[in-house]
Amino acid sequence: MPSNPQVSIIIPVLNGQKTIRDCIDSLLKLNIPEQDREIIIVDNGSTDRTLELLAEYGSFLKIFHEKIRGAAAARNRGIKKCRGKWVAFTDADCVVDSNWLTSKMPHFSDSSVGIVGGKILAKRPANKVELFGERIHDQFKAINVYHPPSVASGNWASPRRLLITMGGFDTSLLRGQDTDLSYRIGGEGYSLVYEPKSVVYHGNENNLFGLFQEGAIHGFYNHLIFQKHIVYIESKSGKQTKKAYQRLLESFKKILITDEDRFSEFCQFIYVLGTVYGKTKRELSFRIINSFPVIN
Repeated sequence: MPSNPQVSIIIPVLNGQKTIRDCIDSLLKLNIPEQDREIIIVDNGSTDRTLELLAEYGSFLKIFHEKIRGAAAARNRGIKKCRGKWVAFTDADCVVDSNWLTSKMPHFSDSSVGIVGGKILAKRPANKVELFGERIHDQFKAINVYHPPSVASGNWASPRRLLITMGGFDTSLLRGQDTDLSYRIGGEGYSLVYEPKSVVYHGNENNLFGLFQEGAIHGFYNHLIFQKHIVYIESKSGKQTKKAYQRLLESFKKILITDEDRFSEFCQFIYVLGTVYGKTKRELSFRIINSFPVIN
């Protein structure tokens, strides 16, 4: 491993035996000199053959272990152990393009840039559901259209100093930690930048039930993030966010009126239905927990 790398690549993994090899092989093909980057894998308690497969790469990898469950804790471990001036994140079920890092680095000549995100596409070959997943993971919209902007950790780079200053990812969040940290970094006045030439290919959900489950998970945890950042969100959006049932109704109407890809709109409806389910589940659990009297 290099003694003074410019960029540290951090990948959290939990039982990733089916995808981790493809991920690492793509990282080894990056068009950046080996001495300028280090690859850090943080295992989060794998019980499959993940560690056995990682051992095959020898000195090409730096492997750490994190007992606290969750990608946030794993990434924070990597941040503490890495040595690069910049830190890049992707996921164990992703494959990166050879220009993934070199296309990002020029943006950091501007000290006001806090995060550089890139394009997230479905791994090929991909069915219609997997291709629809590119709408969910549309980083261009997340960064340049939505307010406030956010970056998904599957394709993210930041100055290491900034990540340490911000305290890293919130380990109390099992999902949505990247959105939370994006809001905190943006709230400090740093800009979030989209780089279209920085591409990763992600293992998207390949069926409607998986799509519903993904929506449910996002809805459950995004509700927590919304409550945490409600003032910031509404100050940046300039308006109150739409109610869940309003988004669901709009999605259903699009199925009826579209003259183009009706299946894609149906996928959107299934995903939004999942988010409404997850959000409702979170709200009900919160009310139940807070309905019990506090016993001193």
